[in-house]
Amino acid sequence: MSDEPGRIMAGEMAEQPAVLRRILERGAPGIRAVAQAVAAREPRFVLLTARGTSDNAALYAKYLLEVRLGLPCGLTSMSTTTAYGARPRLADVLVITVSQSGGSPDLVASTQAAREAGAITLAVTNNPDSPLAAVSEYHIDILAGPEKALPATKTYTASLLALYLFVEGLGGGDGSAARALPDLAERILARQDEVRALAARYRFAERMVITSRGYGYPTAKEAALKLMETSYIPALSYSGADLLHGPLAMVDNVSPVIAVVTDGRGGEALQPVLDRLRGRGADLFVVGPQAQVEAASAGFVLPVDGVPEELQPILEILPLQLLAYEVTIARGQDPDAPRALAKVTETR
Repeated sequence: MSDEPGRIMAGEMAEQPAVLRRILERGAPGIRAVAQAVAAREPRFVLLTARGTSDNAALYAKYLLEVRLGLPCGLTSMSTTTAYGARPRLADVLVITVSQSGGSPDLVASTQAAREAGAITLAVTNNPDSPLAAVSEYHIDILAGPEKALPATKTYTASLLALYLFVEGLGGGDGSAARALPDLAERILARQDEVRALAARYRFAERMVITSRGYGYPTAKEAALKLMETSYIPALSYSGADLLHGPLAMVDNVSPVIAVVTDGRGGEALQPVLDRLRGRGADLFVVGPQAQVEAASAGFVLPVDGVPEELQPILEILPLQLLAYEVTIARGQDPDAPRALAKVTETR
């Protein structure tokens, strides 16, 4: 634990532009080589394996692979192999395991079982010397550097960018659209005072609902996780479509609703949900384009002009990381060391 509450998390959030630059400058060639080697194997299906924050990064990869490459994807249920001993037939299946530490026993065992079952296995980690990297056929190092705060911040955005570059490489692209991200990330993180003022609005919230659609949905899930593990506020994340199938009934004019509105088809698909929320008098906080923020109760205008929709999640999460941090500090808690949590969570 740091002497000053939140000092470590704040420092690691501030490192994110530099981490994104490092991946683009140093990591991209290696990621492209891995992508080319995997593409030559012509996988017919992709399974994504992860826990926690990495699970949200894996969900982002699912959208990328299905939308951009037309590859069907699923999310692994690790207990089918680790607890039940199932041995699925995985020939020509690409299994991507995403893990910050690469050390959780269930991730390692599941990946080892997948490789033995004929899968092409790829580990995406922040630790090239990890057990997960050792059992995987291929490995991508996200180059985030040591992360000491319990809430993952820079490893999340690094994972997103690494996965984006990998998918681009699978499809024969060069990932050049990502070059603007480090400068844009710096601009967003420089607006921390703006987020601090917004956090005062939600200091005493007893519950939050976070929603999005498409590429923004992993951002909604990750923002909810950050809020819960740092401030202990119950934060429920829903696809906008799922929100309309029942949970909308719990929305009132007291509990805040955060909407992540991507500038693109996902934002367009979310529009009917935003209209319903406004109709219910919801306290609506929007992260997205200026017009969407102006139509809400509060929000953060995201500088995404010219940024492809599939890259916007790398920027969308930044003000929400800051929000989780600022709300936690305002509540007198230390975001560096949430209670009952360990940096490396070992599940089996």
